[in-house]
Amino acid sequence: MISTVQLNSSLYTVNLSSPIDISLPLNFNGNNPIAWNLNAAKKDPVVFGDWIGSVAKGAPTNFNNIAFNPHAHGTHTECVGHITKEFYSINECLKTFFFTAELLTVQPQKINDDYIITKEQLINSLQTEPEAVVIRTLPNLEDKFTKMYSGTNPAYLDVEAAIYLREIGVKHLLIDLPSVDREVDEGKLVSHNAFWNTSGDIRFDATITELIFVPNTVVDGVYLLNLQIASFHNDATPSKPVLYKLKKKI
Repeated sequence: MISTVQLNSSLYTVNLSSPIDISLPLNFNGNNPIAWNLNAAKKDPVVFGDWIGSVAKGAPTNFNNIAFNPHAHGTHTECVGHITKEFYSINECLKTFFFTAELLTVQPQKINDDYIITKEQLINSLQTEPEAVVIRTLPNLEDKFTKMYSGTNPAYLDVEAAIYLREIGVKHLLIDLPSVDREVDEGKLVSHNAFWNTSGDIRFDATITELIFVPNTVVDGVYLLNLQIASFHNDATPSKPVLYKLKKKI
């Protein structure tokens, strides 16, 4: 199915039959990324006396309880409710699901003991003014599917970079790290706050998606993003961002 999309006054075609899934699936065999000092996600069949909710154990259906944390166990999308005293639901903040997006690849810069994505890197990489920015960091290895991030001080986004994205109108930020902020930052969450503009007119319709994975075979450039979420009334939800390559019309 071929459709047409407009980006910065230019027209692009998109093949909706060729999706690129950039989410990490939530597994329950220990092969997941884990952050924030939590244990692995769990899936267990319901047990009522001698009845076990597993077809393999004689039940007519598989009937599982699942325990996980959206922020710690895989790809998730969050709204400003993640950092506010007031409750805001991602299910209410995100109302549309297709956006123009630009994928860019960056090597976080080592500054003192940290690896940081800087404003200058984004300025030098971005070629358009998209609604969404998808950041793939180097090295981009398969261990992102199972990496234990807790206590490792992963790379993060400099606050000036977050401000820059907000100022150029980016509404949706997607990144392959557990957070846009430093793992231990005394609870300041400066990049979260800057991107959502919590000290001014809060951007309730803006989202941050973390722990994505973009395969190396996917080239930098412009895409159509379908940001799929589960209908959770929570600050964050597991999500399935999907890219579709855009081709500029002559």
